[in-house]
Amino acid sequence: MVDLARRLGLAVVLAVLAASPAHAETSGTITADDVTMNLRKDGVLHVKEAITLSGGPVARTLLTRTRFDDGHDRVYRVSNVKGATLDGDTLTVRGSGTVEYDVTGAVTPLGPAEELRWFAVSGPVRHAVVTVTGPGAVQNVSCFAGELTSAMACTAASIDETGSTATFEQQGLGSGQSLTVVVGYPKGATGATPVLERRFELSTAFTLNPVTGGALALLLLLLLGGVGLLYWTRGRDARIVNAESGVVSGHSNGHFTPPDGVRPGQIGTLFDEQADVIDVTATIVDLAVRGYLRIDEPPRQAYDVPDWRLVRLSRAPLGSLLPYERALYEAIFDGRDTVLLSELHGSFAAHLSQVRDALYRDVVTQGWFARRPDSVRSRWTTVGVLVIGLGVLATVLLAWFTTYGLLGLAVVIAGAALAYGGQFMPAKTVKGAEALAHTLGFRQYLASADIADVPAAQRLELFSRYLPYAVIFDTVDRWARVVGSFDGDGRQTDHLPWYQGPAEWDLSRFADSMRTFTVTASGAISTARQFRSL
Repeated sequence: MVDLARRLGLAVVLAVLAASPAHAETSGTITADDVTMNLRKDGVLHVKEAITLSGGPVARTLLTRTRFDDGHDRVYRVSNVKGATLDGDTLTVRGSGTVEYDVTGAVTPLGPAEELRWFAVSGPVRHAVVTVTGPGAVQNVSCFAGELTSAMACTAASIDETGSTATFEQQGLGSGQSLTVVVGYPKGATGATPVLERRFELSTAFTLNPVTGGALALLLLLLLGGVGLLYWTRGRDARIVNAESGVVSGHSNGHFTPPDGVRPGQIGTLFDEQADVIDVTATIVDLAVRGYLRIDEPPRQAYDVPDWRLVRLSRAPLGSLLPYERALYEAIFDGRDTVLLSELHGSFAAHLSQVRDALYRDVVTQGWFARRPDSVRSRWTTVGVLVIGLGVLATVLLAWFTTYGLLGLAVVIAGAALAYGGQFMPAKTVKGAEALAHTLGFRQYLASADIADVPAAQRLELFSRYLPYAVIFDTVDRWARVVGSFDGDGRQTDHLPWYQGPAEWDLSRFADSMRTFTVTASGAISTARQFRSL
């Protein structure tokens, strides 16, 4: 067992040693490096090194990328490597011999000349000689040894008598140090230019200058102008001629006459183009006033949460209800005879979307809108969100590859304007615009009407019929106080046919009760909608 353990331990050690050759990668030293470089007419530099290596392999890092300006890097592309292996920018030499490779991008036009600059030798090297020939006469030479940013001259640099060859020499380059050679040639000797790649920086990706600023302003003008044109052609209400304007009376000969026979939920949806909570609340009050249900206010202690009981009545035929009213009535009771406001969840929440759908269908059926307002808003908002996504993608791509990232932001802004403007895109038909004009006149009447012109015998009933519309137009306080001041004979009474208060309650408290009821009912409906969304 002991012998077996020793054998297993030896096997593990050998496996570790066999799997760890990396220590030998940089164990050698180049004792001599004779480099011959030839710059061809196409601007490609061919490098050939005769290397004498002492010890194990040597890994050398070639400089293949340098900073060119604030927005670009200069790239030196090394290819056609022979006699060594190139992994990224690491050139590994494993023994004495010849190493060859080509470099593209080492030539820079400089006014009346071209400059060849290359990092010819990388340490560690004891002695290096570099010979350079090219497509023209050598005009000047220089060289630097040490760190890449070093300004120290190399050991020697010269031009031969013919002026066609430059020679450089350097003694003792340490690890991480380089010999950089620079040779000047006549203008047009190769016609080559540096290879540049844009470097991403936020400071340059969104550059604001006359070009980008002008392009941004023009693009914003076009895009936002397009959004405005869409609204002008698609989102405006139809124009009406000779429409009734001014105050529209809500009664005739003592009888209730809403404008165009429109009911509260319809008016609310027509007015703000939304089938929302207040429309549902107003419809509940309207159903009560018209005799389909009764609102009972239970007695409560001083700190109890307000609550009301809705009681089903059978005096009025359900067949006269509009589809959205029928859907709401069934959602409230759901087979029950009574229900508290606080209990409006569960099946009620499930049916609320049907009530809203029925309201939207109703305003189309009435001919006030050509299409459902919610569908129009949803469609344009979706288009706006898609444009925002396109703008974000364009911004990323433009910022990454160019300095025109601001143009992508213009698309984002236009998409946001379209998504926001989608809320205003539902357009009323001529019939809808006329109904809205009458509705606005009726709202003015509810806000400022003189009650003295209504016969006393009809006031209680008539003003009760105003209440659901007052809920829509936020004038419920005024008309609740008016209702609380009269009965059919002008005397104070304790109850209404459609609203019952607790003991020791009379109509003098009706205004406060009605105000609290509308707030509580709207809150209960909102809570039910949130419950449904969960």
